[in-house]
Amino acid sequence: METFFRYNWMVREQWYVWCEDVPLEELLRPRTGGVGNILQTLFHIIDVEWSWLQLLQGKPDDAEDFANYQNLEAVRRLDRKLRPDVEALVTAWDSSMEKRAFIDYRSAGKASTYSWGEVMRHVIAHEIHHMGQLSVWARELGKQPVSANVIGKDLIIPD
Repeated sequence: METFFRYNWMVREQWYVWCEDVPLEELLRPRTGGVGNILQTLFHIIDVEWSWLQLLQGKPDDAEDFANYQNLEAVRRLDRKLRPDVEALVTAWDSSMEKRAFIDYRSAGKASTYSWGEVMRHVIAHEIHHMGQLSVWARELGKQPVSANVIGKDLIIPD
């Protein structure tokens, strides 16, 4: 589990660096698909990751407003602020948490039950999905996207 969170964080940091060479107006330009634009997609990834893990732990899920994060540095600051909460759960993860029940009451009075393991994998897949969208938008801008390879990132060191 931790390996794929670390992978996502590593690739996210690479996207931040990629964004440094893109004018702010391009980062904010409305795009087809995704949640609106490049910067808002990065914000959304951070917000969703943190929100789900807060909910799992029964902690408040105070939504952030993208209107307060209209440049790359603001989004990076948000990530630096929220990641320690996420990382604490990710590094504490053990097999006993895998099938722990999470009851989601957020859907208009309807409760849904998921396992913690399912939610964690959803969060991982959610980010990977949006990184694919960023890759398409990068190509539309004529820029090479960040590599999605897991291989070669030294996330698991062989014996």
